[in-house]
Amino acid sequence: MSTVTEVPTTTRADVTAKICAIKIANDWTWEQLAPLTGQNPVWTAAALTGQCQLNPDQAAAVGDKFGLDDFEVKLLKQCPFRGCMDMSVPTDPFVYRFYEIMHSYGMAMKDVAQEEFGDGIMSAIDFSIDVDREPDPKGDRVKITFCGKFLPYKQF
Repeated sequence: MSTVTEVPTTTRADVTAKICAIKIANDWTWEQLAPLTGQNPVWTAAALTGQCQLNPDQAAAVGDKFGLDDFEVKLLKQCPFRGCMDMSVPTDPFVYRFYEIMHSYGMAMKDVAQEEFGDGIMSAIDFSIDVDREPDPKGDRVKITFCGKFLPYKQF
C-alpha cells in the first residue's frame, strides 16, 4: 500500500492574501514589484493575485521577496483558475466602469475592429495591457491600452 505525502492546507487564495498583506505592510507598489517578474505592473499584479502562472524564476524571486515557503512558491507555478470573479454585476466603481463601457461601447468597438480586420477576435492570451497617467489641465486622465493579437475565425 502506498503512502500519501502530507501536504500543507495552504491554498492559492491564502498565498494571494499573504502577498497582498505583505505588499500593503511594506508600502510596495506594483511598479516596484514588476522587476520580480520581468513584466509590466498590470501583469505582475494579475500574477501575484492569482490570475497568471509564474515561471520557476519568477516564482523564486517572488518567494524570496515575500518570504514564502517552498509549498507557497509551488502554488505560484500552478495553472490558475482565471476569470474567477463573481458573475454578478461588479459593484466596485472602477471595475463597474469597464462593465458599463462594454455595455455602452462593446458592440461599436467590435464593429469598428471587424471593419478593419475582418471576422475575428482580439486575443487575451497574446495580449498586453498598460495603465498610464495622462496629464490634463481639467484633471489627470487614466489611459488604459489593450493590445491583443487579432485572431480571425476560420471556416472548417
